[in-house]
Amino acid sequence: MTLPVSIPLAASAPAPATRTLPLWRRAFNITALRRGLILVALATLWQAYAVWADNPLMFPSFTETAQAFWQGIASGGLLGKAWTSVQVLLMGYGLGVALAGVLAALAASTRIGEDLLATLVAMFNPLPAIALLPLALLWFGLGTPSLLFVLVHAVLWPLALNMSSGFAAVTETLRMAGRNYGLRGLRYVALILIPAAFPSILTGLKVAWAFAWRTLIAAELVFGVASGSGGLGWFIFENKNRLETASVFAGLGAVILIGLLVEGLVFRTIEIATIRKWGMQR
Repeated sequence: MTLPVSIPLAASAPAPATRTLPLWRRAFNITALRRGLILVALATLWQAYAVWADNPLMFPSFTETAQAFWQGIASGGLLGKAWTSVQVLLMGYGLGVALAGVLAALAASTRIGEDLLATLVAMFNPLPAIALLPLALLWFGLGTPSLLFVLVHAVLWPLALNMSSGFAAVTETLRMAGRNYGLRGLRYVALILIPAAFPSILTGLKVAWAFAWRTLIAAELVFGVASGSGGLGWFIFENKNRLETASVFAGLGAVILIGLLVEGLVFRTIEIATIRKWGMQR
């Protein structure tokens, strides 16, 4: 009689030991810290070059610029100029986004709208917004309407182009699903095309914001006055005339800082809450 042979079960493999990363590696994985270190390195190079050049009129040091920036904040002058610029920018940006949405929706819905958008983008997108400033001054005078005119031009065409490209890239499966549910016109655009094309739309919003921001500063450098007071561009121009170069750098720093805040807080938050949450981007 054959006795049953007991086969010993294979011992379960030991769980791999978790390896703790060194503190410097864990800190290096923090994006904000890495970017902060880059800024510190740039500020150090700035300070070193300014000390070596020893010419505050042409190139003030980082500490002198930081002091001028703090004085502008404490006096309220820099904050007031920045708020004036941001108010005008938001109005022009909002108008441009609304008009771009209308043109892109028409292009996605009708053949005539598609031809109209393609023609207008080909004509006006290569035209620098600041080149329209002389016409804006003739038509609307010295003030906010002229700034709004050039801002809408800066926002409208790149955003409409990105929106239209995003709509065109939507898969036919999603389009058919929308039509099967009886979606037509604006409901079809709002419920099918915009969510599917939102990565392209968000990219267009970022590009349009950058175009609008630098167009506004350039326009304010030309004539500066909006809503009865100058903005950041006018702040930079005034301090240049007074040969207060540190304050000029402080104004430029405010322009950069506002751009970083909008990019890091506004657009980053929208990106995390939408396309990353939906799994459309890593």
